[in-house]
Amino acid sequence: MKTIEINWGEPNSYFVREAFNTLRTNILFSGKSVKTILVTSCVAHEGKTTVSFEMARSLAENNKKVLLIDADLRKSVTVSRYTRERGINGLSQILSGQVGLEQSVYRTQLAGLDVIFAGPFPPNPAELVGSPTFKELLDCVRDAYDFIIIDAPPLGLVIDAAVMASVCDGAVIVINQGTVKYRVAQDVKAQLTKSGCRILGVVLNQTQRRRRSLRGGRDAYYTRYGYGHYGAELEHSAAPAPSRQPHPARPAAAAQQQRPPQRPAADAPRRPAPGVQNSRQELK
Repeated sequence: MKTIEINWGEPNSYFVREAFNTLRTNILFSGKSVKTILVTSCVAHEGKTTVSFEMARSLAENNKKVLLIDADLRKSVTVSRYTRERGINGLSQILSGQVGLEQSVYRTQLAGLDVIFAGPFPPNPAELVGSPTFKELLDCVRDAYDFIIIDAPPLGLVIDAAVMASVCDGAVIVINQGTVKYRVAQDVKAQLTKSGCRILGVVLNQTQRRRRSLRGGRDAYYTRYGYGHYGAELEHSAAPAPSRQPHPARPAAAAQQQRPPQRPAADAPRRPAPGVQNSRQELK
């Protein structure tokens, strides 16, 4: 098995790392029967490939043995984005019988993470992923890995993801915030349901972070994952705490605005206190 180096790009921020850690935890709690997980989206450019790679990376960092399969046989960008290697064999060549499985699985520099790239674009991608060879491939590698992550094409554009979902244990839908209509997302969900695949959940990508002010005038960002305040406290933990300024003394009210205390009239009888009255009765 050949080893290649994956280019992960710039380090993720605190919020992104915590988001993928949360996603990994949810996957781990999905059950022991969930091993082959399909990742799809509604339309293109929603970040499903990035989510697939980061999910596989997070699971591998948790001491899991993971196989990432790039099953986008129509418009894959994993080779050009993540590695500089050339002449890489891929899934299309395995399914068409051109190369064997041993010649197409690549080990990465991250221990526990292996990758099968898409390979050359075939003229019949739906027929290849829907063939019995694809199911045989998953059955062959199922016992060798803890998780198999499948990066599939957008289900809102082509039917390939629904065909592959029929032989997977679960599916994750990546939805870009503010770019997908509700009806389109419902159609994608219905297609996965018809395939008999269990929908594990939805990843809301490209969420907008709003700005708020913390105590002392410091600014921080928070996201829908709920870690904004905690992350801001980590970033500003080295900063000195702001000193509290005493409140200025309130000015005295004007004499003419103060109401004089109301005194009882001179001829009005004074009512003794209860204790005094009882004492008088005892003396009598």
